[in-house]
Amino acid sequence: GIVSICTGTQWVDTHPGDFTFVPEGGVHGFRNESGADASMLILFAPGGPREAYFEGLVEIAQRPEKPTEAELADFYARHDNIWV
Repeated sequence: GIVSICTGTQWVDTHPGDFTFVPEGGVHGFRNESGADASMLILFAPGGPREAYFEGLVEIAQRPEKPTEAELADFYARHDNIWV
């Protein structure tokens, strides 16, 4: 699959083996719109406490019931995630 990554200034379609840099503090994001399975490795340097955020996303996705908007807002606020 193809993972699109926002580097803060543009969206870049990445393929297996690609490397993309996002400056520290930059607005960033990623998405898979390719219709195929895709995976990626994220490296934070210097490291940041982001494991709980990604583990929480998995827990939310695996729940049988859909989370409420309030639950999602609380989750995002706890993990300093701001959607723009």
